[in-house]
Amino acid sequence: MEGLPKRRETRRVSFSENFHGTTVADPYRWLNNDTDPEVRQWMDDQNSDFSDYINDFDARNDFKARLTNLWNYERSGVPRKVGNFFYTWRNNGLQNQNVLYRSSTPHDIDELVFDPNTLSDDGTVAVNTFSFSRNGRYLAYSLSSKGSDWQTMYVLDLDTLQNLSDTLHHLRFTTPCWLPDDNGFFYSCFPAPKSTEVLETEAKNMMVRLHILGQCQSEDMLIHKDEDQPDWNFSLYSDEDKKWAFLSIWYGTLRKNKLYFRPLETLDGKWLTLSDDFEECWELVGVVDDIAYIETQKDAPFGKVMSVKLSESGASDWKTVLPDCGEMLEHVILVNNQLLCVTLHHATHRLMLYSLNGVFSREIHLPAAGTIYAYYAKQCDNEVFIQFGSVLYPYVILKYSFDTDKMTTVFASKLDFDFNGYETVQEFCISKDGTRVPLFITKRKNTIKDGKNPTLLYGYGGFNISMTPSFSPSTLAWLEKGGIYVEACLRGGNEYGEEWHRAGMLESKQNVFDDFIAAAEHLIGEGYTSKDMIGIHGGSNGGLLTGACLTQRPELYGAVAVHVPVVDMLHYHRFTVGRYWVGEYGSADNPEQFPFLYKYSPLHNVKMNTVYPPTLILTADTDDRVVPSQARKFAATLQAADGGDNPIYIRIETSAGHGMGKPTSKVIEERADLLTFLYINLNK
Repeated sequence: MEGLPKRRETRRVSFSENFHGTTVADPYRWLNNDTDPEVRQWMDDQNSDFSDYINDFDARNDFKARLTNLWNYERSGVPRKVGNFFYTWRNNGLQNQNVLYRSSTPHDIDELVFDPNTLSDDGTVAVNTFSFSRNGRYLAYSLSSKGSDWQTMYVLDLDTLQNLSDTLHHLRFTTPCWLPDDNGFFYSCFPAPKSTEVLETEAKNMMVRLHILGQCQSEDMLIHKDEDQPDWNFSLYSDEDKKWAFLSIWYGTLRKNKLYFRPLETLDGKWLTLSDDFEECWELVGVVDDIAYIETQKDAPFGKVMSVKLSESGASDWKTVLPDCGEMLEHVILVNNQLLCVTLHHATHRLMLYSLNGVFSREIHLPAAGTIYAYYAKQCDNEVFIQFGSVLYPYVILKYSFDTDKMTTVFASKLDFDFNGYETVQEFCISKDGTRVPLFITKRKNTIKDGKNPTLLYGYGGFNISMTPSFSPSTLAWLEKGGIYVEACLRGGNEYGEEWHRAGMLESKQNVFDDFIAAAEHLIGEGYTSKDMIGIHGGSNGGLLTGACLTQRPELYGAVAVHVPVVDMLHYHRFTVGRYWVGEYGSADNPEQFPFLYKYSPLHNVKMNTVYPPTLILTADTDDRVVPSQARKFAATLQAADGGDNPIYIRIETSAGHGMGKPTSKVIEERADLLTFLYINLNK
């Protein structure tokens, strides 16, 4: 019919798989092959269809222009005092990647140190991790390309601002730990791949090595590996004084790890035990006079701080310094020889100060209910730098002085937006089982509850990740169009401790979807919006969320955005790093876990001849975290099954990954498409 969205028919194959006696069809299995010319053509055709559709709307040009304007604001990371300089990452607005500067004060950016924007024409080469040497002579930094999680590490001489010859390959999820004399650093890496490309199946047998500046990577000393545990990961770090080395061993994404220590100078010595099982999380806060302060959730679901005496013979004299206080302990900083604690109060951050003996000193008040994104201080410093923001509070760099008990602003972003006309309020919805779920609702002041407000509901719900009110220029563009933006703090996150997390994982994952559905029903019931005017959006694990809610309650939403999603719950663990998520989701290879995965897996719960709401699936062709074939198969399945005439499209970003390091230019284009799709379909 003329005027209806274009709908392609994707080739189906006769393929099925038996899971513990249940036969499961996989008609679009051929879409798994990224290099197949037919798959590449399919992606080109789908992108062409979506471009033809979205570019027909004037709103698309309006959103892109406004997003470009809103994103064109200066922003700053936290200053780091290293040697004689303060080093700060800055962005002048539309730069694709942040740029490193230094100066003699934390306020200024006197000298350019390193500009990643010069490394690629399209801005897709990004800094992944970085670490300054103790005395400030060198900067070790890793680069990734096209959004990949794989890194290559380099060393910048901060005197000459030239790279050394050192180049380290086959790195992933590692931050270098420098030796005391700046002569080298520890790092984690994988063996060189057997093929010309790094295959995910070869991302095993991580090891810790010591790199001495000037030598070839092949000569780096092996510090630790465990050939009996090819999927274990290792992180080596030290205390600030570089006396003790700590080895954290972790597997998967659950906050559980083993933790060992030994004198840093003893390169081949025996590791001494702090924790020898994967039952709890153990994170070093700092070391003072050989007393280590460690954050843990052992017998403390909201977290606590313990102290322990370190010696060359082992650990002794464990004491609880800060007991579980009933609010989630997110981070602990050892600064000014005190414990500065970042806690969560109904999903907003608070700052609490304690002595090393656990005596409460005071709360350090933040400018608004919001989020602490980053912080920096050394143990003996009398000040700490904090990056803070909220939905209606653009990024600001704050400095808290322990001497004066004052918080001052070092840097504040300025945007062309009238923040005074809007507000964020917190409400609670009631989930299916009676659980109270927090919602942050951002809207125009005096919004009329007549059910006619286009509303965007966002959620995540997994992996211990807390949803705190956060800033984004795209939210402002949505608000200006008369929209309401809502962030739901679902189970599976870390907002209320480990029990809240466990209530949204494995066989309890349905609770997360019930929470999100309850949030949508609450917004409709309270008159903020209506079924035709509410859209939902989530990415990665949040893409699983919106995919599941789409297939379970398709009549509840006016539009749906499913971003870089995990939607094939029977096969996700066989691709990229999916095997690390089994502790969170479960595995279809396990006969006890297959039934609950199959019951909610979005790909396998699309029903033929069902009228699905307007749906946009977004992915990227080089995503090596969540394999993009999941999104492709989900799009083909929805398009074939849909019994209505609503638009169902997939948008496939090129030369981009899961989202990390994505250039500003690509972010603006993607958000313009996303907001346009939601806006036009919620305002019919």
